Amino acid sequence: MKIEANLFILLGVFLAPVGIVYGLMTHWTEPLGFLGIFLLVGLSEMIGLYFWYTGRRVGDRPEDRVDAEIHEGAGEQGHFSPWSWWPLVLGIACATGFLGLAMGWWIVFIAGGFAIVGLVGWVYEYSRGDHAH
Repeated sequence: MKIEANLFILLGVFLAPVGIVYGLMTHWTEPLGFLGIFLLVGLSEMIGLYFWYTGRRVGDRPEDRVDAEIHEGAGEQGHFSPWSWWPLVLGIACATGFLGLAMGWWIVFIAGGFAIVGLVGWVYEYSRGDHAH
């Protein structure tokens, strides 16, 4: 995870002076541009630090080593549900929420309810029925 950590940390280091220059060029009158860039600095630094801590805890992956072989990365990469319908429910709820931002705020509340249902269903998918653990 060294490469990912360095990428995000350096992105945050790059974006900090960009936000300052942007603020100076707009005379700090345009409130969303420099604020968005500074929030992006914080976000990329948080992700970079998470990857850095995780890389120290887990150790080097084959992708982090120069002398690694292809077969070292083989095997199980995670657990994925190819038959799950909950991501579709959550995606439709999010799309409806964005529609509500454009059409009317009352739609956002309905979409928020569907998003909560979709998220809970996705998280607890393996806690009930045939696939309960």
